[in-house]
Amino acid sequence: MTPTGPRITRRRFLQAVGAAGGAAAVLGSMEALRLVAPAGEHRQPFDPPRKSDFALQGRANGTRVLILGAGIAGLTTAYELEKAGYACEILEARERPGGRNWTVRGGTTETEIDGPAQTASFTEGQYFNAGPARIPQHHTTLDYCRELGVPIEIFANQNADGWYYNEEANGAIGPLTGQRIRHRTAQADYLGYVSELLAKAISQGALETELSADDAVRMVEFLRGLGALGPEDRYVGGASRGYVVPPGAGLQAGAVDAPPALSDLLASQLGFYFPFEHEWDQAMLMFQPVGGMDRIPRALADAITGRILYGVEVAGIANTPAGVAITFAEGDDVREVTADYCVCTIPPMILSRIPNDFRTDVQTDLASLRPVSTGKIGLEYRRRFWEEDDRIFGGITNTNMDIGTIWYPSHGYLGERGVVVGYYNYVNDADAYAAMTPQAREARALEQGRKVHGPAYADEFVSSFSASWRRIRHSEAGWVAWDERTGAVGEAFIRLLEPQGRVYFAGDHLSHVTAWQHGAFETARSVVTQLHQRVLQG
Repeated sequence: MTPTGPRITRRRFLQAVGAAGGAAAVLGSMEALRLVAPAGEHRQPFDPPRKSDFALQGRANGTRVLILGAGIAGLTTAYELEKAGYACEILEARERPGGRNWTVRGGTTETEIDGPAQTASFTEGQYFNAGPARIPQHHTTLDYCRELGVPIEIFANQNADGWYYNEEANGAIGPLTGQRIRHRTAQADYLGYVSELLAKAISQGALETELSADDAVRMVEFLRGLGALGPEDRYVGGASRGYVVPPGAGLQAGAVDAPPALSDLLASQLGFYFPFEHEWDQAMLMFQPVGGMDRIPRALADAITGRILYGVEVAGIANTPAGVAITFAEGDDVREVTADYCVCTIPPMILSRIPNDFRTDVQTDLASLRPVSTGKIGLEYRRRFWEEDDRIFGGITNTNMDIGTIWYPSHGYLGERGVVVGYYNYVNDADAYAAMTPQAREARALEQGRKVHGPAYADEFVSSFSASWRRIRHSEAGWVAWDERTGAVGEAFIRLLEPQGRVYFAGDHLSHVTAWQHGAFETARSVVTQLHQRVLQG
């Protein structure tokens, strides 16, 4: 029988996953399809180079290293090499350090590719992390916060009082469609019904080959507590769902609603969010630097003694008999600078367009990495209505709308103002927003968010700033995806781990933690180790 209907492409599949499970689901699916390297702990032992490494050889270190890009990988490379006396210089196309680590504050300006200029008008003390915004506690990123003296605070990645909000998707519709549901309520209901079904199956002997009689008794007792089961092991709801009338003084004991029917709960598809909220790199506790994520690259830049030349674009990369020669444009002037080695952290799809003398297969490898579209918007509000009206202090609301998720600030609690991430979306949804003007993005974000939060979402709004990473100069993506035929750890990946002459490559795309700063830190350390060993060996 010949299938009918639209062909399921990877793009269409990822869009459907995003609609059902949100941003984290997309990234997880891309990992499973090998479009990005798996996100997991990828922490290698690292012994920073030292000046004494050369002193023990009875020589000084006069090695000069040019680093292309002042993102996390480039800054870390310079910071670590300087510990051993390397003379480092960084060329950066932007007028700031950090690359995709970008915190937007009042006065921040940006002109997207083929787009209008934006200037943020956030009030003093308000900010928006347009790039990375959270740090898992097992990531190397926190090691550098400690070393550089960057204070951190908790980032509320999950909040039991946050909302889930799903509209109709893939024909799934029911009483919960278009209704905002507390995280705790949806999770309690799913746990309750799963516990009921499993307890009944055990009691009816369906698992007698898997469980001994004693184990069956213990498992049912566990399920009764886990799922708040009532008489006859039926799920009847309870306080774990949350209260419609909270407990109070005197005779106010509190009141709870009855749970929805199981079929209605399944039709809502809210359960698809649960696994991704507890992934290895998503689970609480998570952290953020106090005052904005860009505190990290700025601390790195301050710790580097070598020159960082901002506002210059690399125009050519070549190996020479004596080292490397880099051509760059500074305004209308074209200059050349030489060094013994080069570490290139330029995004691969941009690097592939820069004249170079790399092998043909390496040039093909660089061009094969595909940009992944992501987008964010920061919405400043004059009143923190999510705290006052909905009792939500930090955390994330998940939706299957084109906005993806709504993030509430994890700082400034009980203050007057705050900046909400009004959307964080991926792939097709991000492409759709990228095609809009900043004003249209703002209007769409307010329209969609109003469905969750009501009139306050528009009435208390002050200003916005949006970032569509496919159109951000010098990045052109939120991150990159490997072709499943060559990606991590295929032949192309392995080739880019090796230098081209005296040019080394670094960046999160060459790690197993794509799209995280941790990956950039780890690849920088790896390249520093390789380069240092090469220099020591003469």
